[in-house]
Amino acid sequence: MKLAGRLIKGTRTIKKAFFENDNSSMAFADALEECLIRLCKEMDIPVPIWMKKNTHEFVAFRKTFFTSEQFAEEINFDKFEITLEQH
Repeated sequence: MKLAGRLIKGTRTIKKAFFENDNSSMAFADALEECLIRLCKEMDIPVPIWMKKNTHEFVAFRKTFFTSEQFAEEINFDKFEITLEQH
């Protein structure tokens, strides 16, 4: 699984990063969680709260985004978007 992340402020992408988990024996949800946590660490941002809307968006579009309401700490960007990349 390869997850791409980007931080968006206004209409501009201010930072991009990728994280790949090659452990095929891991359940999809566990691999997704690990990738999200590692991606946040790579981008030096707090891990957002995953909500039901994120699940629906991720299943339908292979991407979802998080806004400031989903972070426990203050952030300096408008949205954090993650996308499941094809291998």
